[in-house]
Order: sequence, then structure tokens, then C-alpha cells
Amino acid sequence: MNQSFQVDLRGIVDLLSHHLYSSPRVYVRELMQNAVDAITARRALAPTAPASVWLESPKTTGDGTLRVHDTGLGLTEQQVHELLATIGRSGKRDELGFSRHEFLGQFGIGLLSCFLVADEIRVQTRHEGHPTVYWTGFADGRYETRPGPDRQEVGTTVTLVPRRDAADWLDAERVRDLAALFGEMLPYPVRVDGDLIIAETLPWQAGRAELMRTAEQTFGFTPFDTIELNVPEAGLTGVALVLPTPANPAAKSGHRVYLKRMLLAEGAEDLLPEWAFFARCIVDASELRPTASREALYSDGLLESVREQLGAQLRGWLVNLARQDADRMHRFLAVHHLGVKALAMHDEEMLRVVDQWWPMETNMGRMPLEEFRRRHGTVRYSANNDEFRQLAAVAAAQGLAVVNGGHVFDAELIERLPLLDSTIMVDRLDPSDLSTRFDTLDPAADLGLRPFVAAAQRAMDPLGCEVVVRAFDPPSMPALYLTDRHATFQRRLRETAQVADDLWAGVLSTFEQAEARVRPQLVLNHRNPLVRRMSTLPTPELVAVTVSSLYGQALLYGHHPLRPADMALLNRSFLDLIDLALPNAAPGSTHDDV
Repeated sequence: MNQSFQVDLRGIVDLLSHHLYSSPRVYVRELMQNAVDAITARRALAPTAPASVWLESPKTTGDGTLRVHDTGLGLTEQQVHELLATIGRSGKRDELGFSRHEFLGQFGIGLLSCFLVADEIRVQTRHEGHPTVYWTGFADGRYETRPGPDRQEVGTTVTLVPRRDAADWLDAERVRDLAALFGEMLPYPVRVDGDLIIAETLPWQAGRAELMRTAEQTFGFTPFDTIELNVPEAGLTGVALVLPTPANPAAKSGHRVYLKRMLLAEGAEDLLPEWAFFARCIVDASELRPTASREALYSDGLLESVREQLGAQLRGWLVNLARQDADRMHRFLAVHHLGVKALAMHDEEMLRVVDQWWPMETNMGRMPLEEFRRRHGTVRYSANNDEFRQLAAVAAAQGLAVVNGGHVFDAELIERLPLLDSTIMVDRLDPSDLSTRFDTLDPAADLGLRPFVAAAQRAMDPLGCEVVVRAFDPPSMPALYLTDRHATFQRRLRETAQVADDLWAGVLSTFEQAEARVRPQLVLNHRNPLVRRMSTLPTPELVAVTVSSLYGQALLYGHHPLRPADMALLNRSFLDLIDLALPNAAPGSTHDDV
């Protein structure tokens, strides 16, 4: 025996209020949506039919109820039973003869949302050639129809009797604000307590002054520039507003989206590609699908296509800006370079814009990569900020131009440059390469320094560091700690294996390469007066103290990670220097007594 499901309407209302809709305020939108759809349906049959929607708050009705009137198609008694009393049934159906994309509603639950604020919904409706129908729905699941006097005009009036705890949602000022929020762009006149609240035209069609005013009211800023948007396949028109201040790339961009001129979402996400976080959009679309709550866009193939096309239009604006207005392009990049560089990570045209326009930090001054290549040939870069700070001055003194690739995206973009031109040479600077550019000492000086170098090497051997003496500029720098990147990786691999368990140490050992056991270098600068004075110290103990101090200073200057052995050496050399500064004290006495 077949039986029907029993529906607990109170449970459905609770489900809607807590899980489908974000706020009870949507009841105003749903009432206006039904009214606009009814007018659209009537005008499809009679293009000159009157078109207006008006709301009367308790301020006007005087009995605490809210009334919404429209001059739409109206319903017959049969349609009332089929549509108003059946949850999930929509009036925009083929069997009723007016299922077209012009209609806002899709789910047939709009009127049900009124139970979020009302205990009772009264509908008075008249279809052309049919008697007026009176329908009343109650929050406990009951409904009734009854005869009554015929209304003179075709159309519908919906009356809400508020719940005791929701009367403030029907307050005159709140109703007016919500009607303006959701319906100010609608194509038909909408009035609240006699006041007209619609805009005459879409803001991007009303001129720049109106668009600026809308941007201020909607997003709270005057845009740097505006970009017209148009995606015909989605029936989408609108405008992108370029932010005048930096935006957080990690924050989701919120866009104002209208669906057939009814507000869908104030903070819609995923309308633009992730890289376009420098823009906020106001758009109206006719073909995009809303979610069931009609508060967000449904993610499907069309939305993905729209996102790609809008991204292409923003990209085209950037390219044209670079070609036509150099000054504005510089000002734009000063604010939004992160977004442009993010786009350049996968777009060659934008990579070309970055190459030509974005001034990167180099040890020869800030300049775009294109200019850097023109002056210096190979794009040699340092991959992190610490390495660049350590080596920039030294490299410049040796005539070696280096780009700082340590900022977000910079190293990756430099590596992508050959995609623009296969003749572009890119080379990542290895710190150990610098030592090949330093001057060697003449044989006599080198021979005289051998005892000093031997004593210094004995002090550095426990740390796995090789001591060399070279002459390089600037003379003010006494020492540099240089290490090969691959050798550093191998050294850290071995150090990790020493403290790991047998299983993990065995796994790490498979990555170890014996031929890579190149020791880092402590390069002492013979042009530095302090180093030359150190080379004349009379005892190996004094040499060890001073070289250890320079080693620690070089590690700190280069922002190198300090191992426990390095920390111990820094502490010991510091205390030894204090010993030397104190009268009648021998090196090591202070820390031996501690």
C-alpha cells in the first residue's frame, strides 16, 4: 500500500533558518522575487500590462502586518493548490507554460521562507478571467482556501502576520533597507510605504560619477581605475573596481553579484581568479545559477568559464595600461605588484609586463629585469634575502651584478625569463663562486702567512671549515663565510643522520654523495687592516681566539644557522676576548672559573 510522507512544517522552517538561509532577512528578497517573476510572466503575454511592486510595512497597514502587492499574472485556484501548498513545487514550470530563464525563482520554496518571520501567510490573488482566490498558510503545516470578494486588478497581495519574536523584522525602516538592498536594481518600480527605492539604471551604465558613488557606498573606497566586464554567454555585464590600496593575497575577495538585477550576494567568492585579488566586482548576470539559498553562485562549468573570461579581461586591461600609460602603470605596480607577479607565474604576457616594468632590487640599484639584462647580460640572482644582503656589496665590488630573488615570486619569475626569449641567460649565484673572483696573494705574502693560516686552520678543523686568505673589496669586510649549496645540503643530511634512529639514518644515507664533501670556507680579507694585524700575532692561542671571533661574526652577518658547536665557539671566543682585555689575565681563565 502506497503512502505519502508526512512533513513537519515547523521542522522544515527550522531547517531553512539554521542551514539554508544565513538570515531571516531573505524573506523580503523572496517576496520581491515572486512579485517580479509574476510581472515578467504577465508581460510575456501582455507587454503593456502594468508593472509595479509595492510594500506596506506595519507603519502603513496599522495592524502589525506586512503587505506586498504586485500587478503580476496572479494564480488560479488550481495553481494555488498545486504551488502554494506543495513544498518544493515551483511556479516557473513548463506545465504552466511560462518556464523561461527570465524568472528569478528556481526552487519553489521562496514563500516558505516567510515562515522565518511569520506565523501566518495570507495570499489574495487573481488571474485574468478567474475569480479571486484567498489562501492562508499556517506555520504548523495547515492551510485553507476560502471565497471572498473579487479584487478589481489582476495580481497578488501577500500579507505576513509576524511571529511574536520576529516583529522587528517587519519594522518599517528595516523593510525599506532590505527592499533597497535586494531590489534597487530591479527593472520594475518598487515602492515601500509610497517611497520609490529603485535605481534608474545599472551603476556601470550611469556614468563615471555614479559609478564612483556606488563604489564608495558598496566597498568604501574610490577605485584606482574601473574595468568594464562583459561575458555574453552568461548574460553578464558589470565593472571591476581596482583597489587603491594593497590587498591581502590570502584573503578571499568578496564581489557584489546580481542575478537578473536582484541582489544575490554581497560578498560572492570565486568570481575572479585567485591572482586578481586587487579588484572588486559589481556584476549582473542572467545565466549563472544560484545555490538553493540564493545567496551564492553555484559552482559549475559556466562559472568556471566566466572566471576565466573575466580574468582575461583584467589581464587585457593590465597589458593595455602598460602600453598606453607608463606613469599609471608604475603607480599600479607600486600598490599591486604581488597580484601581477602571481599572474605572471603562469601567463607569459604578464611575465613580459613584469620583465619590462617592475623594478627589482639588485646590488646595482633598483631596475626592471629587461634593463638589468641590457646592462649586465646574464641575470645572476640570489635566491634569498639573507644571502643577497651578505654578498651584495662584495659582489658589486668584484663587478658582479646580482638580483635579489628573495622576495615573493621573484626567483621563480627570473627562472621563467627564457620562456620570453631563449637567448636570455639566467644563473643562480652560488656563494662559493665568489671566491674564484677574489685576488690571490703574491707568493712572498702567501709564504709569510702560512704559520698564521696553519694555526687558524687548527682552530677551525673541529667545525669542518677551511680557512683561506684572499684579497677582495670592500676592504672594510674582514671575513666571509662561503659555502656551496649542494655541500651544505649534504652536510645537514649527515648531521640529521647522526641524531636519527637507525632506520631513518639508513634512509638518509641513500641520499648522501661522498664526492660532495666540500667544506665551507672562511675567507679572510688580506686588504682588511684587522686581518693583517691578526696575521702577526705571536702565539697560536691568540690566533685561535681572533679567528674564532671572525668566524662567529661571519656566520651572524650571513644569517647562517648556528649549530651547537658554533654557539659554543661564539661563547668561548667572546669570553676569551674579555680575558685578553683584562690585566694580568690569561686566555681561558674567565670561562674556566665560571
